[in-house]
Amino acid sequence: MSSIVAETVINSIQNYSTEPESKIKKTPHSWFEEGPVEEVEMFFLSLVEHTLRLPPHLLSLPLPEAIRGELEKLFVDKVIAQLGLCISVYDIKSIKGGFIFAGDGASTYTVDFRLIMFRPFEGEILSGKVDASDANGLRLSVGFFKDIFVPVHLLPNPSKFSADGRWTWMYGDVELTIEQDDEIRFRVHKIAYPPIPLEQEKDSKAFAPMVITASIDFDGLGPISWWV
Repeated sequence: MSSIVAETVINSIQNYSTEPESKIKKTPHSWFEEGPVEEVEMFFLSLVEHTLRLPPHLLSLPLPEAIRGELEKLFVDKVIAQLGLCISVYDIKSIKGGFIFAGDGASTYTVDFRLIMFRPFEGEILSGKVDASDANGLRLSVGFFKDIFVPVHLLPNPSKFSADGRWTWMYGDVELTIEQDDEIRFRVHKIAYPPIPLEQEKDSKAFAPMVITASIDFDGLGPISWWV
């Protein structure tokens, strides 16, 4: 059982600030509290309160080490709807409890800790690489996250798709082609958290719990080589 107690923006995972006003979000095991921030970046520190069951075989380890390992299994590389992708457990603020319930050899703790979350805001400019392209547009990657899509209508206009699988911007008499692995600058257009499907066809694409729609249809956006 866990909850976000507070959320703050961090700049390059170093500078962060908090404000007293908050907005509460609840889940069956967690509660999340988001605070307003003075500056916006794509990484956030979220303070979480979580009720953690610690298996008996971990009790031989130092308590902070054992708890951190379990928290990393639970949260790292997981998407929390509306909060983003968890990158890392930043630190542990407090550990309380240690109760052992009847019929259970595990001990239960209430842990306050902070997570580093990836959640860019709409309109933010990011840099990544071209991961793939097809007739529907581009798929981009920032290394640790690859579910970034540039649909056709958010490509530079006019653009054409060639038989060799590449998109080209027709800039007057100049053809500017987007290549695989090009370093690319893009704007975050929208972030979506699709509901988990009850059933999934065998040959369908892997489910993505967080999807970023991006655009490159503005001056300075697109492959960096276009603008240098």
